[in-house]
Amino acid sequence: MDMPVNVPIDDPNADTEWNDILRKHGIIPEKPPSPTPIIEEAIANAREHAHQNRLEDKDLDQLDELEDDEDDEFLEQYRKQRMAELSTISRTSVFNQVYLIQKPDYSRDVTDASTQAFVLVHLTSSLGTNTESRLLTELWRELARQFGDIKFCEMKADMCIEGYPDKNTPTILVYHDGDIKRQIITLRELAGTKTGLRDLEKLLIDIGALKGNDSRLSHSALPSENASLTGRKAMPPSSTAEDDDDDVWA
Repeated sequence: MDMPVNVPIDDPNADTEWNDILRKHGIIPEKPPSPTPIIEEAIANAREHAHQNRLEDKDLDQLDELEDDEDDEFLEQYRKQRMAELSTISRTSVFNQVYLIQKPDYSRDVTDASTQAFVLVHLTSSLGTNTESRLLTELWRELARQFGDIKFCEMKADMCIEGYPDKNTPTILVYHDGDIKRQIITLRELAGTKTGLRDLEKLLIDIGALKGNDSRLSHSALPSENASLTGRKAMPPSSTAEDDDDDVWA
C-alpha cells in the first residue's frame, strides 16, 4: 500500500515556483485572485462618475459662472437639463400650502391624492402643549411653500383615530401610490426638538419624494446611511388606538 507523502509547504499563498508545481498537480488550491485590480477599477469608476456628475448640484447662475472652466457643449447640456427640471417643478407645484383635513375627506385628500403625488400627513397633538408638534407645524408650512409638488396635510390625531395617545404625536404618515409607505412616531427619530428643515429634507430624499440634487434644497441634505426611519403599516383613520400602545399602526 502506498503511504501518503507529506509535501512541505511553507506558505500556500506565496508566489513561488514550488507552489506553482503543487497547484498544477492539485496538491494545494489555486491562489485566489488579487482584489487589487477590482479595488482599483472601483476607485477609477467612482472618480469618473464624480467627474461626469460634477455639475449635478449647480443652479443656472452657478452654471453661467463656469463658462470659462467647462466645455461649452457639456455645460449647455446641463443648462438644458436644469431648465427641464425647473419646468417640471413649476408644472407640478400645485399644492404650496398645508391642507387641514377632516376625517370624512381623508380617503380623497390623502389616499387618492397620493396616486398623483407624495402626500405627507402630520397628526398633531390635540392638547396644544406638545413642543415637537408645534415645531413640526411651523416646519410643515415652510416645506409646503418650498416644495409645491408634495402635498402636506395636517390633522388632529384624535380626530383621525379615536383615543390616539398624545405621547405619540407628532406622527408623520407618508403616502404614495395610494398606500402608506412610512410612518414616524414623534420627532425622536429625526432630531427631537432640534429638528430643522435639513432633517426633513433628508427625509423627503430618503422616501423618494425629492432627488438629492434638487435645486430647491436649502441644505446639502443627502440621506444618512445610519438613518433608520420606521416603515410600519398604518391602520385606516376609522380605527381606534389603545392609550397604552405605542405601536398603534402595526
